[in-house]
Amino acid sequence: MKKRWMSLYVENEVGVLARVSGLFSGKSYNLHSLTVGETQDPTISRMTICVDSDDATFEQIKKQLNQFVEVIKVVDLTNVLIHMKEILYLKILTANEKEKTQVYRISDVFGAKIVDIGRSSILIECIQTEARNNELVQLAAKEFTNIEVVRGGSVAIESISISDR
Repeated sequence: MKKRWMSLYVENEVGVLARVSGLFSGKSYNLHSLTVGETQDPTISRMTICVDSDDATFEQIKKQLNQFVEVIKVVDLTNVLIHMKEILYLKILTANEKEKTQVYRISDVFGAKIVDIGRSSILIECIQTEARNNELVQLAAKEFTNIEVVRGGSVAIESISISDR
């Protein structure tokens, strides 16, 4: 079992996301990540999906998705050079002045931004690879006692010249 990535171009209609995610739950495939957004054409959406599976299961998933009327195109990104990022919000809920200074240093190292600040809390936004965001969360959990994490799924696009994985 390994992480497999795919991109689906689908008709931007009510119920398409439910049908696609229903395929995964109905067959007990474990979705690791799923993001959806409109393309340059507002009638078409692009889904970026990560699933944990073996080769045979992944081939079956692609075949089943290709049978959906609303699916325009299935692109296997697993072995393709891609640029991929994930958005992460990390809230430090209780931080004194010394800890706030530490948050600024950590944010700088990770290329993150402080997007909101309160008397005793700080909100960080980080747009990095999943692995880099994992590192930030692990460090924050170790350094601070009270954190909250919200993550969006990864989005990916085929590379023009280099890989970002």
